[in-house]
Formats: sequence, structure tokens, C-alpha cells
Amino acid sequence: MNIHLQQPVVTRGVPLMNAKAVVFMVHGRNQTTDYVMNLVDRLNLPDVHYVAPQAAENSWYPKGFMENLSENEPYLSNSLDCYEHRISELAELGIPKSKMILLGFSQGACLTAEYVLRNPERYGGVILYTGGIIGPLGTDWNMRGSLNGTPVFLGSSDVDEWVPEHRIHETANLFEKMGANTKTVIYKGMGHLINDAEIDFARGIIRNVQANKIG
Repeated sequence: MNIHLQQPVVTRGVPLMNAKAVVFMVHGRNQTTDYVMNLVDRLNLPDVHYVAPQAAENSWYPKGFMENLSENEPYLSNSLDCYEHRISELAELGIPKSKMILLGFSQGACLTAEYVLRNPERYGGVILYTGGIIGPLGTDWNMRGSLNGTPVFLGSSDVDEWVPEHRIHETANLFEKMGANTKTVIYKGMGHLINDAEIDFARGIIRNVQANKIG
């Protein structure tokens, strides 16, 4: 049984049916939804509905994201199933993918990047804070489908101890080849956190969705 599907989902903001944008927020390793929900006040935007699933035991998979995929199974597949289940719930309630912004931090950003790779659509936006595609060095990722102009922001540090800079660039290049409109910013000496400039980039993506600027 996929234990992630039994975990709670936390929401904030305006009611779903009144929202001009829906932000799906995925926390990092050894965190709870409290971390990503703290971003709501920092974003400070009206007419947004925020959704954050909670990982079982506060992590989506047990080992580093650049280990062999088998080292993180079956947890990785279960977490991706959880991701798909929650996104499908939103779609079934009438929320188009072009109105959804997928946001993740650290392990949550890695999970989000992997989900987007495996489920390419025209999303409202993808925001990856210190995270990239999952897999060891030398992985030949299978690209299929198109992101069709989805805006993707990747922000990270040049000295992050868990996510090497080269994986951020690999992820950006891969998504560009899949038709995304990517923006990558590497911050010198930044700690493992989300800075105010990164919040500003997210705010811009969300505002464009609210204004229905999806071209």
C-alpha cells in the first residue's frame, strides 16, 4: 500500500473554486508542510489556493537524489504516485494544468522535477528551489512529450552540500529541450534556504497565471 496517500494534505489561501492560481507545494527532507506553508506569507498574493501534501515520516525517499534509482525504491515510486494522485484530484475538480504552479524545495524540488519529466504538460509554472532531476551521474534521461512553454524557475547555490550546481544546469537544459521557458539563477555562497529574490521570481510566475498570461 502507498502510505503517502494516507498522509494529510494542508491547504491555505482562498477556496479552490475562487482561486486564480493554484500552487502545489512540496516540502524537503525531514520537513513538514509547515516549511513550505511559511512561503505563503512571503509570497503575499491574493486569489491563490495553496496545497501541500505531507510525506510519510517527513521524507519522500530515504537516500540522496543522485543515488541509483533502485536505492530509493519503492519510496520514490510511491511518492510520485502520491504526486500524481494529488494533481489528478485537482484536475478532477476542474483546475486546468495551466492554472497549477508546481513548487518544491530541496528533496521536494527533486521530486517535482522528476514528476514533471515523467508527466510533461503545459503547467502554469514550475518552481524548483535547490533541486533537480533524480538519478546518478551519467543518467540518460528519457524525454517524452512537451512542456509547451511552461515557465520553469531554478534557483540554487554554488556551494550547496546536497545539490551540486551541475545538476541544476542539467535539469534546466533538459527542460529546455522539452520546450520549457527556463530561468536559472545560481546564488554565490547561499545556504540551504529560499532567499527573497527567489520568492520574487515565484511571485512573477504566479501573477502571470492569475492574469491568464500562459502564452
